[in-house]
Amino acid sequence: MSNCIFCQVARGEAPSWKVMESEHAYAFLDINPMNRYHTLIIPRQHYTDIFDIPERELQEVIALVRKVALLYEEKLGIRNIQIISNSGAEAQQDVFHLHFHIAPRHRGDGQQIHWNTHTEYRQEFDAMLEALK
Repeated sequence: MSNCIFCQVARGEAPSWKVMESEHAYAFLDINPMNRYHTLIIPRQHYTDIFDIPERELQEVIALVRKVALLYEEKLGIRNIQIISNSGAEAQQDVFHLHFHIAPRHRGDGQQIHWNTHTEYRQEFDAMLEALK
């Protein structure tokens, strides 16, 4: 897509700070980082979200996620990371080009991801699994 900023990054038409790349995936520093070394990994081709990308290309994107994590471990000693991908507006996806965040974490970094738990859903587990059959 010509107006997709991540497509422009992948084509070299928008500035980026490349961390690593492969034939079908590209990793670069997030321009609005939550902390140091916050990295985005995208497929080079435009796919809106996890539901849109073919399996083989997703495998290459995920492989690059792991390679970036291993690079950060090897070069920086970073072993605490969050890997996040949001699919859909209600899941807080804001750029509609599939992407994964690698966010290195350390105690006192000021970042929080809070899960609101709903233990009442436990009583529905059997019905939930039945719906998936």
